[in-house]
Amino acid sequence: MEPRERKAIIEGLLFAAGEEGLHPKEIAEYLETDVRTVRETIREMQEEWRQAGRGVQIVEVAQVYQMTTLPEHSPYFEKLAQAPNRSVLSRAALETLAIIAYRQPITRMEVEEVRGVKSERTIQSLLRKGLVKEVGRAEGLGRPILYGTTREFLDYFGLKSLDELPMPDTIFDWAEWEAERKELYRRLGVDRDAVSETAISTEEDQMEEER
Repeated sequence: MEPRERKAIIEGLLFAAGEEGLHPKEIAEYLETDVRTVRETIREMQEEWRQAGRGVQIVEVAQVYQMTTLPEHSPYFEKLAQAPNRSVLSRAALETLAIIAYRQPITRMEVEEVRGVKSERTIQSLLRKGLVKEVGRAEGLGRPILYGTTREFLDYFGLKSLDELPMPDTIFDWAEWEAERKELYRRLGVDRDAVSETAISTEEDQMEEER
């Protein structure tokens, strides 16, 4: 494989992975090469992008490569973040948001048990967008934070209340992820013919208290 093609594929992989990022071993497996080659290629990409003045960069966080924006451009992204209806949610964010919406109140660890992957950064992103919020603390060791959806979540999907919350595939575009959608239903324990009312009533009570 030519270096130019390798770089293009890595860029596409990181873009598709979104905020979850990819471990160099994962990238190496997809490219059918070794980790050393992946790391050397990414170092070259980082320098080339920096010299070209690109608006995105590749960073390594907790041994995972991510494609991110430049910190000096943060004031512009803050303006974008203030309008959640204008922002595009990644696949990871949609999955996490669906889990929180249908299982709230829920802890981060419970979200990760359903998704099967780490979700801390994704939840933080949803918090910044104002689509989820901390709704309390769970009982038990460490009293982990409980998360639930917000009024902005209702506005984002055009819902008057959580009573109107439909099945996940009617508010999220799961068409391209049919197998993943079915598996997510199974993990969520969501009946395709009926949505659990437990989470709905809980959030309604919380919203009523806020009023």
